[in-house]
Amino acid sequence: MAWMCKRKYVIATVLTVAVSVFVMVNYTEKTCFLLQLVFGQHKPSKAHSGYVSIPDQEPLKLYCDVCSVVSSSGQMLGRLAGPEIDSASCVWRMNNAPTRGFERDVGRRTTLRVVSHTSVPLLLQRQQHFFGQANDTVYVIWGPLRNMRRDGKGIVYNMLRQVMDSYPQARIFVTTEERMNYCDRVFKEETGKDRIQSGSYLSTGWFTLILAKDMCKEIRVYGMINNTYCRTVGYKKVPYHYYEAGSRDECAEYLLHESAPYGGHRFITEKSVFAKWAKVHPMKFFHPTWLVS
Repeated sequence: MAWMCKRKYVIATVLTVAVSVFVMVNYTEKTCFLLQLVFGQHKPSKAHSGYVSIPDQEPLKLYCDVCSVVSSSGQMLGRLAGPEIDSASCVWRMNNAPTRGFERDVGRRTTLRVVSHTSVPLLLQRQQHFFGQANDTVYVIWGPLRNMRRDGKGIVYNMLRQVMDSYPQARIFVTTEERMNYCDRVFKEETGKDRIQSGSYLSTGWFTLILAKDMCKEIRVYGMINNTYCRTVGYKKVPYHYYEAGSRDECAEYLLHESAPYGGHRFITEKSVFAKWAKVHPMKFFHPTWLVS
């Protein structure tokens, strides 16, 4: 009789352990799945040495399944794309483009913001908004060595150091000199033109999509026109920036820069390169839609 009781006890113990293991594994898998849904990271974050933190010089670590890359163009107005944009794993924006007041068209979330060295002073005008504790956005600042040098002579770098002193929890990264040179080389390889000799300045959109190709499994670009749009009869005229109503016309700005002998962004040339990238990388364009063949 005693042995039967002992046997039942052993069986009960084994069943209890088995159920516990099942529940624990199932819970862990569901927890991981939920975390993946929340943070949009089905893989460990990728480290990128071309972008380093201030002041610790740690590489940028990020991975996104799906990136919504939101242009600052007036093309975004009236699109009601906000919910679609926010549904992506990560939402990327450029420079100081706002969301407040434009949520229905551009969304609410900002995971990462790529910022030109020339736009840093605009962020500093609203430091609490951009860098305060309520903001967990990652900032990637690009700029030439003369402004980003760390020996005390880099004007923009010094500004960012001061921001970190005031907001030590801020997540600010700068593009390394090597990465800047790499972006120049890509421009030359894709266009056959030396950026400096041709008097060209790369745009924030250029730096954004180069980074997105490395960090995003899939890229969805919103509000970016293609290289033929401004030469299409009857094209829709919109402001250069969606948040500057009545400002200069986008296409007028693009054509002016494209033909400038020196100091111009080659927006139209860059768009033709982006179309090439879309053929080999999961990259789609919306509002307006691009037909990439």
